[in-house]
Amino acid sequence: MDFWRRARNFAEEAAKQSQELTHGIGSITAQLPPSSVLALSNLVDSSKKGNEVDLEKYGVTDELREFAKGITISTFQEFPLEDDSEISDFTMVSNVRQDLNEWQEKHAKLVLSTVKEISKLRYELCPRVMKERKFWRIYFILVNSHVAPYEKKYMEDLKQNHSEKIKDAERKEISSGVTSSKTVVEDSNQKSSNAKSSASEQDLDVFLLGDLEDSDNGPDDGEDGFEDEFDKI
Repeated sequence: MDFWRRARNFAEEAAKQSQELTHGIGSITAQLPPSSVLALSNLVDSSKKGNEVDLEKYGVTDELREFAKGITISTFQEFPLEDDSEISDFTMVSNVRQDLNEWQEKHAKLVLSTVKEISKLRYELCPRVMKERKFWRIYFILVNSHVAPYEKKYMEDLKQNHSEKIKDAERKEISSGVTSSKTVVEDSNQKSSNAKSSASEQDLDVFLLGDLEDSDNGPDDGEDGFEDEFDKI
């Protein structure tokens, strides 16, 4: 199953789940106390706001919806774009990555699930009249003036985030290098301090041993001098 079939299934499933969720919430709220109903309503509102942020981020605006109402089957059929029927099947399998960038892919999914006019046109045109590739090429040309600013901002933000990640990695690397150098210096200073302490202890031992040797030799000299004096007498 190619990407566009998955996108259509995704749109149908999303619509179904939305209906089930709305019905389920209505049944539940009838049995809940007012405080719980308020909390549930806040949760639903928060979810809607999150979806609205995504829609705005990917250019699915009220302006685009209004423009989509004027697009017809004839708009696609009569659009002066060369057919790509001779493209190989292998290329068609990977056409998502070749024809649509990340932003466009997300935009297409949101459009199919939220803009019924485009979803209906795609269903009627693909693949009986034209291939998915041609449909989306024409679509993005038609809506370019409406979605281009949002795509541009997305790409700029993506590039900026990438640059910030690189800078953070460089800062961490520099910080790690400084820490390593500090550790080496501290180890060197510690070794030097230990060496000096050891040398001082050795000097003290030599000094003490020297005094002991002098003390041992002192009485012997005195006795020798006394014997010499005695011999003279």
